[in-house]
Amino acid sequence: MQFQVPQFIEVEDKIFGPFTFKQFVYMAGGLGLAYLIWRLLPMLIAAPLAIGVVGFALALAFMQYNGRPFMVALENGFFFLIHTKLYLWNNKTKKRLAEAKQNVAMPQENLYVPKLSDSRLHELAWSLDIKERIAAGMGSEADRSAARSENVSRGIRTPREALKALTE
Repeated sequence: MQFQVPQFIEVEDKIFGPFTFKQFVYMAGGLGLAYLIWRLLPMLIAAPLAIGVVGFALALAFMQYNGRPFMVALENGFFFLIHTKLYLWNNKTKKRLAEAKQNVAMPQENLYVPKLSDSRLHELAWSLDIKERIAAGMGSEADRSAARSENVSRGIRTPREALKALTE
């Protein structure tokens, strides 16, 4: 048997004309509150408050922040304000980075840097595998010794070298 699968399940149904139920509730609540403010307070105080309430209700009904409803942004902001914040300072990381910078300062003649005439893939593989780990201070002693010797770089071949090895 064939079944029809709903296509637009994330789109809310339009119940009150062109408005969804949420949009209608936000607008009706905002207009009702603005009417109460208008009737209960003097005009000089009521006019700015009523305009602010109507604007806030329209923002809740129609505005989106980063592709999400404005109500979600308000909720996230509120929870950010009321929850405690925990700030950690990790001194070990700074010490490790300082040591890594000292260890990276090795002689340039020992470091194999591919020439521009080599394959771009060879250069990219080299920088991703060895140089980046050494520069970040994450490389092991084996990586540093591999960078010093040119024999390790021979493990990565250019396409020409691979074809030449196949034909021989």
